[in-house]
Amino acid sequence: MGNVNAAESPIPPLHTPLSGTAPAPPPTASVPSSLLEELRGNGDLPNPGNFEELFRRCKEIFPAPLEGCKLMVNKGLSNHFQVNHTVSLSSLADSSYHFGSTYVGTNQTGPGEAFPVLLGDIDTSGSLNAQIIHKLMEGLKTKFVLQTQQTRWMVYQLENEYRGPSYTASVVLANVNPLESTGIIVTQYLQSITKRLALGAELLYHYGQGQQQTILTLAGRYTADNWLASGTVGPASCHVAYYHKGKEVQVGVEFESNFKMQENVTSIGYQVDLPQANVTFKGMVDSNWSVSGVLEKKLLPMPFTFVISGMINHWKNKSRFGFGLMIG
Repeated sequence: MGNVNAAESPIPPLHTPLSGTAPAPPPTASVPSSLLEELRGNGDLPNPGNFEELFRRCKEIFPAPLEGCKLMVNKGLSNHFQVNHTVSLSSLADSSYHFGSTYVGTNQTGPGEAFPVLLGDIDTSGSLNAQIIHKLMEGLKTKFVLQTQQTRWMVYQLENEYRGPSYTASVVLANVNPLESTGIIVTQYLQSITKRLALGAELLYHYGQGQQQTILTLAGRYTADNWLASGTVGPASCHVAYYHKGKEVQVGVEFESNFKMQENVTSIGYQVDLPQANVTFKGMVDSNWSVSGVLEKKLLPMPFTFVISGMINHWKNKSRFGFGLMIG
């Protein structure tokens, strides 16, 4: 009988809201305000830079070892014009002399930024490396690069880059020859999703000798207060880097993989700055059993910088050492 009475009793309503009030909303998971602010971006997203800056912070702390001896002299002729002379003596490669010049225009577009910029370098064999960089309008920058090896034209490249408030788009034309139907066209786009996260893509189109190839590469970077992580991945390669900045020590880890060649290289580098001693040391070790280091010592108050470096590969039983002096 108890079950029958229970079945015949009226079913209570699911909720009985009070008059003049709305039912309480269902409970939701709390989201940190800092995450919401980052996702919204407050409508003021930063410019993410270009593709060349994805791995620049990590590459800058990796050492570039010398072989033999090197002398570099920088001379400023005016506030806008500078020349440099470089003499290299080596037992592995041909000794050379390079003459370079730099001209910076009077069109000041920002702190430490002026246009046009003309860069040139030529050596004793006649090889030339020249660049012209100019800002045509607000946000639009054009760069022309020319490289020759003795009497042969190796690279002629035109790049147009536009930097918007929260994105960067660029188009590169390299070695485009309409007569022979050859060339390389590269388009790049990098967009800030939040104040810390930027995503983008690169599309490379290569044509010539009756063949065509298109490669799409995806890229991303996350920037924190004292570290950043960036990476690119495509059908033929993968590149990932992590950079961390401390008070006096900077550390970088880089991983590169070539799917076609089936080669993987992992590199760990660091940079130690000792301002009181005017010393900077860069070191690196990679998965190919190579260990290298470069020590730079500023000889103040003279405008001299002494450099000593070394590299040794335990697996291949190879090594090279060098030293240099930079004046100016």
